Amino acid sequence: MSVSGSPSHIVRTAVTGGADLSWQVDLYKDLHRYPELSGAERETAARIAAELRRYPDWEVTTGIGGYGITAVLRNGEGPTVLYRADFDGLPVAEATGVPYASTHSQLNAEGQQVPTMHACGHDAHTATALGAMTILDAVRSSWSGTVVMVFQPAEELAIGAHGMVTDGLCDVVPRPDVCLDQHVLPGPSGTVYCSPGPMTTSSTTIEITLFGRGAHASMPHRSVDPVVLTAAVVMRLQTIISRELPPGEFGVVTVASIEAGKANNVIPDSAKIALSCRFYSEKWRLRAVEAIKRIVRAEAAAAGCEREPEFRFVGLLAATDNDEGVFEVVRPHFDDHFGEDSRDMDPWTASEDFPVIPTAFGCPYLFWTVGITPRRQWARAEAAGRLDIDIPSNHNPGFLPDLGSLPVTTEAAAVAVLACLGHQWRDGDASDDEWAAADWAGEPAGTAAAPAGSPRH
Repeated sequence: MSVSGSPSHIVRTAVTGGADLSWQVDLYKDLHRYPELSGAERETAARIAAELRRYPDWEVTTGIGGYGITAVLRNGEGPTVLYRADFDGLPVAEATGVPYASTHSQLNAEGQQVPTMHACGHDAHTATALGAMTILDAVRSSWSGTVVMVFQPAEELAIGAHGMVTDGLCDVVPRPDVCLDQHVLPGPSGTVYCSPGPMTTSSTTIEITLFGRGAHASMPHRSVDPVVLTAAVVMRLQTIISRELPPGEFGVVTVASIEAGKANNVIPDSAKIALSCRFYSEKWRLRAVEAIKRIVRAEAAAAGCEREPEFRFVGLLAATDNDEGVFEVVRPHFDDHFGEDSRDMDPWTASEDFPVIPTAFGCPYLFWTVGITPRRQWARAEAAGRLDIDIPSNHNPGFLPDLGSLPVTTEAAAVAVLACLGHQWRDGDASDDEWAAADWAGEPAGTAAAPAGSPRH
């Protein structure tokens, strides 16, 4: 066996003995104070690289797909397990009021100075991964195999994983037998949620340009008004979920942005809308994309447009679909380690770019979550029926992980890695069809290039 003893016992022994995690909370607070936007994480990446110097036996590579970093520990024969942590922040002004709250700001892609915040917990993800490395490093005599830590930038723009893969991630690190990922979210602090099957939705972002004919606002009869056309399109798109999906299937088609016109006396010649579409099922995602194209083209024809609408697919992510085999390997060890705080995970309607990495390697994966809301706060809100109102969600200015959840996320990561190191993975467990890249209805992925980072070494 590649692991001697139960993962839970090994982790408990490390935490109470040889693994020094006294630095972890201070590191987390420092990361929280200085969040950086997707693609601009220069100082965060430098801090991670500096922290990795405490692990001299791990092979560190920086500058993958911009600011991506990997750390590899080869510890004899055995499985290879990859664990991923993201580290970018968001353009949100923090409103938590804690002493280590972010007051940082940064230039965004449009050159505007915007406040930044770790409003999705990626600072906790980074501190967790480094803490798990400390545990795994301290108990090397208890396991054999290879551990790959991936520190990924630009998750919030859904380009970070693509950027690392296209920049040669698969050539930089050994091919894993399994990939793991963990995310913090609202829930009783320290509760670990894990289930098989679809856990986050696919995400399809579509920009649509509608071409009319401009005219003076006093002469609408001489125009093909794209504003009226846009209104018709927006209303008609609402029927896709209610009229074209079965009642038991989840789907979202949200028109999140409308741009048309600049003056009150000019009918513009074009309008642009941006759609965010979310599905667990690839079948119904494809059906919805075709319905969007059909409706937009038909409304444009009905309005008398002389030019076909343009569709630009600017963000495409597959659903996160947990492998049942990996779940069956890891979940019993979560149950053993966390007891009644190990629970089933409900599907999450957010989206993740983590699956891009295991798909590139052609291996199965597991994604799980950990609750980070102080338990008293959660219990009060639950009793009052105000969870959606009183508990800040990810991306909210008030989102803040309870510091007491940090040991749980760290131990969960270490337990999962050890569980996978102790399993004998068959070569080719996943078929080529199962892990092939998603068929995006013939549309290009539209992945933006990652920023230049520090040189690889």
